[in-house]
Amino acid sequence: MTGADSPGRPDRGGSADSPGDYAADVAGEQREYAVAGRPDVRIHVRDLGLACCAVEFAAAIGRGLLVPAEPDSPGSAAVLVVSGTVTDALAPQVLAAWEALPEPKAAVSFGACSNSGGPYWDSYSVTKGVDRVIPVTTYVPGCPPRPEALVDALVSLVVPA
Repeated sequence: MTGADSPGRPDRGGSADSPGDYAADVAGEQREYAVAGRPDVRIHVRDLGLACCAVEFAAAIGRGLLVPAEPDSPGSAAVLVVSGTVTDALAPQVLAAWEALPEPKAAVSFGACSNSGGPYWDSYSVTKGVDRVIPVTTYVPGCPPRPEALVDALVSLVVPA
C-alpha cells in the first residue's frame, strides 16, 4: 500500500524516481513554538528528525522547554532543525524542505551527525555535514546534544546577543 491507499499518509504524487512532495512527509508539519520563560520568542519550526537527535528535540517539548504557541500568531523566524545523519540519498529532500520554508529562514544543525557526519563520517553514503546541502545558521554540538542546547540555539536566532 502506498500513497492514498496507505492509512495516515496522503498521496503526494511522488515515486522512487520522482520524490514529488516527499520532503513534506520527511519534515512533517511546520509548528509554532514559544520558548518557556521567553514568551516574546516565537519560532516556526520544521524538525527534520533523521536519527536519535530527534528524540532530544522531542524532549525539549516534553520537558516544557518549548511550548506550542497559538497558530497564526506572528513568528520571529522560520527554522529548519536538522537533527541526525544526512545521507547523500536524502540530501535532495533536505534541500527541498529548506526551499519550502518561507523567508526569513534559518537552519540549525543539531548534533554531531548533522554537523559533520558524526561517527559515520567515513561512510561512503554519509554527507559530511548538512552545510554541504543548505546554509546553516547555527550549529549545536554533541552526541546527543541536550534539549537546553537546542533552546539556546533557537533563542540565539531571534534575540540579538
